[in-house]
Amino acid sequence: MASSVPLCGSTLIVGPTNVGKTRHTAAALDRWVADHGSADVAVLEFAPELERDGRVLGGRLTRFTTIPDEIYYGRIDARAPRAESDTQEEAIALARTNAARAARVISAAPDDPDAVFVNDATIPLQADTNRTTELLDYCSSASVVVCNAFESNELGVDDRISRTERAALSRLREWADRVVEPS
Repeated sequence: MASSVPLCGSTLIVGPTNVGKTRHTAAALDRWVADHGSADVAVLEFAPELERDGRVLGGRLTRFTTIPDEIYYGRIDARAPRAESDTQEEAIALARTNAARAARVISAAPDDPDAVFVNDATIPLQADTNRTTELLDYCSSASVVVCNAFESNELGVDDRISRTERAALSRLREWADRVVEPS
């Protein structure tokens, strides 16, 4: 898939599950590496992989591309709080665990990357929208940022995780130079 995502400024790719958000992000990463090499690139991988009703929810970039060894590849073993929990408390606990793991990945990432690619950006933001600032601060020095995020009511609307995720997504939309919605 050739990505039409511009490789300048910040791009947020949004949509429901299985519309190509991760595939577009992987294609943009491939184009960046082909044009600029893999130096000073950070990939933040927050996507869970969970099969539900015969389909995969989430999905890592490595399903669609190979991350060169020279690239910082910060990956968490993310959980899908709404899909993997029976109670609101369990969902919030999983979301907090995702946030803590993501904070460690971001703090270990190289300073001042030229390009940042973030897969499933709102996963670590589902417990606390204040974590959005941490992610955006990290991305602020890069000349190119491509993030993707789930945007849909299909996993819930009135629960705390969904409300917090929507608030974080709103901040990401305000921050991004452009928003892409694959169809």
